[in-house]
Amino acid sequence: MSLRWLEKLWEVPVPTNDIYIHSSANVSDNASIGAGTKVWINVQIRENAVIGEGCILSKDVYIDHAVKIGHRCKIQNAVSVYNGVNIGDDVFVGPNVAFTNDRVPRAFNVDWKITPTRIDNGASIGSNSTIICGVTIGEYAMVAAGSVVTRDVQPYTLVMGNPARPVGKIDKMGNRVAEEDGHE
Repeated sequence: MSLRWLEKLWEVPVPTNDIYIHSSANVSDNASIGAGTKVWINVQIRENAVIGEGCILSKDVYIDHAVKIGHRCKIQNAVSVYNGVNIGDDVFVGPNVAFTNDRVPRAFNVDWKITPTRIDNGASIGSNSTIICGVTIGEYAMVAAGSVVTRDVQPYTLVMGNPARPVGKIDKMGNRVAEEDGHE
């Protein structure tokens, strides 16, 4: 017997194979969602998207078609992940992060091409950052809030600013272990 009526009446989560999908979410039947993942209010997941196990997709997240997100990722409120963006395991994406997928966006260009972006395992992207397409953010790298990433970020590196520049080396937990030249 389905308990969806209970969920709609009191907004009580009803697990589906230990995957939680809020009643307001719009999830394509052709998307793949891993065990233990939670899909919250107003999330849209398009066809052929692959979401790993144990992820959290917070309020108002948009996952475009064919996007791949690894295991145990946290995608915070109001993030749009467009086709061409691939996110590894254990990645944190803060609220209102903006990903792009068109290097030269023009409304009238019908022949535009997707420029891929890769976010490696363990990386963290601070709130309100913009990630320009075509970059790789290395494993366990950290992007400070509000940064604009226009170039690759090396593994275990903290970047900040507009454009984002390296300011230090960090460990797996995000603690600074060394400063970049010219930064305190």
